[in-house]
Amino acid sequence: MRDNLCAQGLCCLSIRIFAAKPNAMREKIVAGNWKMNTTLAEAIALTTALRDQLNEDDTAKMIVCPPFPWLVPVRTALTDVAISVGAQNCSEQRKGAFTGEVSASMLGSAGAEYVILGHSERRALYGETDALIALKVRAALENGLQAIFCCGETLEEREAGKLEEVLSRQVSGALEGLNETDMAHVIVAYEPVWAIGTGVTASPEQAQEVHAFLRGLLKDVFSETVANNMSILYGGSCNAQNAASLFSQADIDGGLIGGASLNAADFLTIARSF
Repeated sequence: MRDNLCAQGLCCLSIRIFAAKPNAMREKIVAGNWKMNTTLAEAIALTTALRDQLNEDDTAKMIVCPPFPWLVPVRTALTDVAISVGAQNCSEQRKGAFTGEVSASMLGSAGAEYVILGHSERRALYGETDALIALKVRAALENGLQAIFCCGETLEEREAGKLEEVLSRQVSGALEGLNETDMAHVIVAYEPVWAIGTGVTASPEQAQEVHAFLRGLLKDVFSETVANNMSILYGGSCNAQNAASLFSQADIDGGLIGGASLNAADFLTIARSF
C-alpha cells in the first residue's frame, strides 16, 4: 500500500513536526458521519443495533451524526446510552428568513451535542470558505455545541507540496481568535481529500506525520496546552480493518468515520481499536 501511494505522489512529506507531550487524558473519539444516507427506518435500525451491541468495556467516546431529520428519533433511541449525537452542518445565522438552513440553537434543542464543520464536501460542493466556516464554528460554540472542525488537502495540493500551506490556512482561517476555553470545545479532524470515499487510506506513518504537524500548528496558533489536550481524528477511509494501526500512532486520537459508520458492527469494531 505504501509503495502504491508513493507511486501516486502520496509519500510522507518533509514537514515541521511538534513533539507533543504524551497525554493519556486526550479523549479517544470515533464519530460516525452518516452523510445523506438512511431512511428513518434504516436510521432507527442502525441506532438500535449500536445500542444492542454496546458493552461495559467500551471506553472510547462514540458520536453518531445522522441527517438533520433523524436527530430527534436517533437521540431518543439512544436515551441512557453512552453514545452522543451530532449534526453534519449548521448555519452561521442565528434565525430568520434563511429557507432551508438549520441553526446551531435548533440543533441543540433537538438533542445534538456536536456538529461537523468544514467538511471537504461542504467546501468542494457548496463553496464554503474558511471565513464562513469560522462563523459557523463560533455559532456552534455560542450555542453550547462542540465543533468537529475538518481540514485537509486535495491530491493536487499535496503533490504540489502545499500541504502545510493548506492546513495552516484552514486552521488559522477558521479557528484563530478563539481562546483556550473555546478550544476545549473543538475537535480537529484531518481528512486527506484524496482518501475520502476512495478506498485509499494514508499509511499510519503518513497520517501520524500530518497529525503531529497539526498539533504543532495548534501550539503556534494557540498554546502548548491546547496542542497537547486536543483530540485530533483521522478522517480518510478509516475502517474496521485499518483502524487499529492508525489509532496506534501517538498523535491520532480516533477517527471521523464515513461509510463504515453505516454498519453497527464495523463502527463498534473501530471504536474498540484503541
